[in-house]
Amino acid sequence: MTIGKAIGVAALVAACPLVAFAQTRITPEAFLDAVQGKTVMFHEFPTGMLVGTEEFLSPTLSVWRMEGRGCVYGQITTPDGKLCFLYDDDSDGLPVCWWTFQYEGRLMVRLASLNQSEIQEVRSVTEDGLNCPSTPIS
Repeated sequence: MTIGKAIGVAALVAACPLVAFAQTRITPEAFLDAVQGKTVMFHEFPTGMLVGTEEFLSPTLSVWRMEGRGCVYGQITTPDGKLCFLYDDDSDGLPVCWWTFQYEGRLMVRLASLNQSEIQEVRSVTEDGLNCPSTPIS
């Protein structure tokens, strides 16, 4: 483990004391294997508020929809053990990245940023699609 990764892990543990003791890091690839071809509902942890729904079309493509908004397609990458999404509407051109883990048997993601500690929980995984228009083929 590099010093940078050790600092990142230490910051993660310090920022999430409730989750740190029982969490098990999983690779972004393992997360994608669990959700590929499925639609996932993400809820804010611990409040339970619905954040949005994402359909994982392939290991490199998803479509995201927040309540009351349209569909946004995202390119998925997995640099440095993170799960990253670059959505079509990202004006800054920077991906949103997450660390993936399990907590008490639940699939979770934590924003991969040292100055933000947002955590989301997967509450539902279904075979139902989002029925978004113009689903990209590639």
